[in-house]
Amino acid sequence: MKQISPKNLFYFIVVLFPAIVLVSILLYTKSQGHVRINLALLGFGISFVTSALIFILVNVFVLKKINALLDTVKKYRASSDNPSSNPNYSSNEIHNLDLEINAWADDRKEEIERLKKLEVYRKEFLGNVSHELKTPIFNIQGYVLTLLDGGLEDPSINRNYLERAEKSIDRMITIVDDLEAISQLETGELQIEPERFDIFTLAKDVADAQEMKATAKGIILTLPEDSKPIFVFADRFRIRQVLVNLIVNSVKYGKEYGETKIRFYDVGENVMVEIADNGIGIEKEHLPRLFERFYRVDKSRSREQGGTGLGLAIVKHIIEAHNQSINVMSTEGAGTVFSFSLKKA
Repeated sequence: MKQISPKNLFYFIVVLFPAIVLVSILLYTKSQGHVRINLALLGFGISFVTSALIFILVNVFVLKKINALLDTVKKYRASSDNPSSNPNYSSNEIHNLDLEINAWADDRKEEIERLKKLEVYRKEFLGNVSHELKTPIFNIQGYVLTLLDGGLEDPSINRNYLERAEKSIDRMITIVDDLEAISQLETGELQIEPERFDIFTLAKDVADAQEMKATAKGIILTLPEDSKPIFVFADRFRIRQVLVNLIVNSVKYGKEYGETKIRFYDVGENVMVEIADNGIGIEKEHLPRLFERFYRVDKSRSREQGGTGLGLAIVKHIIEAHNQSINVMSTEGAGTVFSFSLKKA
């Protein structure tokens, strides 16, 4: 019955009701001859006109209101952030309205769930920002109070504490700069300035700059030998940020006497850049959240190693600003591979 339109049902009633009246008068009236026929026709006419008037009133005041309500619901649902596809409509206006309302309710349910997740993320993010800023602020406060309590006159500690305070200030500035960079990347205020450059040479420069840190841990940084220039079209400064972050992380969290390989692959219109290590790896449960702001796999160990916890989030935004993608694969105890793509030049 749900596929039968109310309008078609009323059409049927408009015809059926007068027909029943006509047949009833012909069968049950006691009048004879043309009188009975005239009464039957009169009854048929009156019932037909009555049914037609009722149909017109229902069509004007009910069905048109239902269709108007259906259009309103469709318009509001279409204006939502992520509307679902339209249901399979039938000729039944009431059924269509029911389908549309249910679809709208499902969309709102998904949006509410998304907002709840965003609220949890917002609280977690604010908590992380507070924690990251609180540490250097408390350090600075401690150093200043020590100097004010007499340490300023003690040459054995005054310069040392001022230098420590400066390091904490630098850390705060780095956090704020990283937050500003992410905000600008997300809002589009930070414009990408693409140019043609050799990604191999840039990666080699970054690797050479990190060689001392790598050597201190016995880690070997390797690139393809005798590689030809690999030209890409991207923002050189921002891609350098990406490479620095990924290579520094590989050295910082890699195991001693390990190896970090930087490789390049031709993938059609793009170049795939890969930074792979044979370190401790990352547990599978952490991978989906690895590019979130301040997310740390091992919070205590990460803070000991330094950094703001914003590096990978910035990396992801930079690559996405180039309309490219970055991926991570990792096996606990075997190593981690970061790979991102850039457009060929």
